[in-house]
Amino acid sequence: MTVNPEAPQSIAVLAHPNIPRALEVAGEVGLTIQALGGNADVGSLFDEDLRKSVKAGEHDLVIALGGDGTMLRAGHLCAPVDIPLLGINIGTFGFLVELKSDQWRDYFPRLLSGDFRYEARMMLRACCVCCGEKQDPFDVINDVVVARGRYVRPINVEALLNGEHIASYVADGLIAATPTGSTAYSLAAGGPILPPEIRNILLMPVAPHLSVDRAVVLSEGSSVTMRVLSAHEAVVSVDGQPPVHLSSGDCVEVSAHEKSLLMVRFQDPNYFYRNLTVYMEHNPLLSSKSNARS
Repeated sequence: MTVNPEAPQSIAVLAHPNIPRALEVAGEVGLTIQALGGNADVGSLFDEDLRKSVKAGEHDLVIALGGDGTMLRAGHLCAPVDIPLLGINIGTFGFLVELKSDQWRDYFPRLLSGDFRYEARMMLRACCVCCGEKQDPFDVINDVVVARGRYVRPINVEALLNGEHIASYVADGLIAATPTGSTAYSLAAGGPILPPEIRNILLMPVAPHLSVDRAVVLSEGSSVTMRVLSAHEAVVSVDGQPPVHLSSGDCVEVSAHEKSLLMVRFQDPNYFYRNLTVYMEHNPLLSSKSNARS
């Protein structure tokens, strides 16, 4: 799904402070925006004042400098207030980022004139029900993972679709992913890759033992419940954030979010497959590890 954009006037530039050169490049980005007639607020991704201004909807656009982890953190700030997000890759891995660190200057005249498109990425809402009590919901860009805790043993997880039992798993975990998340943990677990423009929920077990070992693709209108049936520790994690403890009988309810994450794109829709092929053939994570050993 694409949405027609307007030229942004007020832009927040967020850099991951722990990634080398990210803050330095962010300063250059801010100066370039101002030279092209825009307004830029530049700072760390963890700057509380800047985060508050984004959450308050005081910007037309957020530019995140880092890798996919930075994009996820920035996306959680942007999506609830419908602020579009543009990524510049200063990190290692960049499925979500649009521009490389050596090409952003070439695209900024187009950015400031509104010559780009928006890509709407599906999100999920996840709610834990612990001891019968519903907790505050989570916004999900990539995935919700119910997994084993400290003990190296599989857990029992029941999956319900719209309240009806569909499968039971004995596995290290169970993933409910968006199409965006299909290239993350789910892909590492052997799951399929979903195009970013579709709106389906992907249910994928992690290391299943004598149980269903295939992914299930569900429609956007589905509600999925993952219920823990193990006596030993289980946890739930959203988008790779610190886990929350789950006890036997606790469950996580997952459904499509009414909000979408708007991402700025300059490339044609086939960019996803071109980038995917490059990453599959030349995984930057593997090359960085190889370089570290040499």
